[in-house]
Amino acid sequence: MFLVGAGPGDPGLITVRGKQLVDSADAIVYDALANPALLPADARDTGHPELYYVGKRGGGGARAKESFSQQDINSLLVKLACEGKRVVRLKGGDPFVFGRGSEEAQACNDATVPFEVVPGVTAGIAAPAYAGIPVTHRGIATSVTFVTGHEDPAKPTLTNWNALAKAGGTIVLYMGVKTLPEIAHALIEGGLPGEIPAAAIQWGTRWNQRTTVATLETLAAKAEAQGLTAPVITVIGWSVVLRDEISWFERRALFGKRIVVTRATQQASGLTEKLRDLGAEVIEMPSTRIARLDLSLLRRAIAELGDYQWLVFTSQNAVAIFWEQLLASGRDARALAGLKVSAVGPATAGALLERGIAVDTIPERFVAEALLEIMRARDDVAAANVLYVTAEGSRDVLPEGLRGIGAGVEVIHAYQSISDGEGAARLARAIEAGKVDLVTFTSGSSVRGYVEAVGADLATRVPAASIGPQTSDALRAAGVEVRCEARESTIDGLVSAIVRDS
Repeated sequence: MFLVGAGPGDPGLITVRGKQLVDSADAIVYDALANPALLPADARDTGHPELYYVGKRGGGGARAKESFSQQDINSLLVKLACEGKRVVRLKGGDPFVFGRGSEEAQACNDATVPFEVVPGVTAGIAAPAYAGIPVTHRGIATSVTFVTGHEDPAKPTLTNWNALAKAGGTIVLYMGVKTLPEIAHALIEGGLPGEIPAAAIQWGTRWNQRTTVATLETLAAKAEAQGLTAPVITVIGWSVVLRDEISWFERRALFGKRIVVTRATQQASGLTEKLRDLGAEVIEMPSTRIARLDLSLLRRAIAELGDYQWLVFTSQNAVAIFWEQLLASGRDARALAGLKVSAVGPATAGALLERGIAVDTIPERFVAEALLEIMRARDDVAAANVLYVTAEGSRDVLPEGLRGIGAGVEVIHAYQSISDGEGAARLARAIEAGKVDLVTFTSGSSVRGYVEAVGADLATRVPAASIGPQTSDALRAAGVEVRCEARESTIDGLVSAIVRDS
């Protein structure tokens, strides 16, 4: 059993140890404050690891029916561990900072279940830091006190609010948005000046972080007026004034944007990471996924590589499948000695270079027409035999053009892009709810899959960011507004176009 701190919300703030355990778990028990982006992407499709949501919901109504008691959670953890599973209890923030992780550890101990605690970044430090508020600062605040805001000062409490008011330093309140008026009154009654700066930070470290700055006396009313609701971290102290100088997170180029990445799951991580680094909330809802086709023809071609002079790839997927089959045949990069290799763009060339193969040709414009132009200009192509590994449904511009100059071209369709039904359903719901600002596309096939998945009407409701002219043409043909197009048909070029447009 592993009690793992998930951090405050930004998925990048989980520890290395925590991420390793999540990736190796048989079962993950997670709560409402653990970012779902930390869960293995294919877990719901494959059933491994098993996922158990155990969020707590306060109040009444339908949402309360989703709530799990602490006893329910303790029992589930013990049960899963006793079944021999490698269990990760993924908790928002740090397990032992107002997270009741110690109670779960006690339950494991009582049941003689071995456990390990992996600390996490607590929201009381991280949320202020992302808002540009240090909890300590030389000459301003030399101490910090973390306090639960669940306790109502007007009722019997373990917190000595009078002593806290006189202690000095920064006060950080967890879970205190509902009791903030009473807490502020108690602190002022205890001697803390009502005009001391204070801030309330909702969803700290996430794309939708909101920060309200006021004074201790006025913060509760201002937070209510601005509609701040849990989860909120409240900071009280003079270091709040530093926010004007060192606020950074909310100044990121894409902060507050919700952007959908429709690339196939295997390729989404690079684009997702770049967009998140710029402050966007990224929803990975692939409209397509990669499905291998009958590879018997590819295996035959690999066995007869000596019959070809050129090997041409136009996608990373084609490279990956070719390489997989090459290694399965008992051969490696040495089998390509004597062949010239061509790639349509830097991503495909990079996939080859990772496998020890440097390409002989790559166009300045990353489209089939540009690659054809380069190959036509060479004197070693016209009479050559070319092996072209591609996707089913790909354009025939390149093979037909090469045949036109006398080359013999064998086209092998190694995979197809097919609609991802579950991802498409989530995407449709997000569009209908108005929760999407932009959808990214990196190929014509992703456009076709998107339109088929969400329907022609929904497809036109959100503008698109396109990786290049062919993709833009496909979008316009589908009636989708092209908000921006990459000047260079690469992931970096696509990201730059989105930033310029923001």
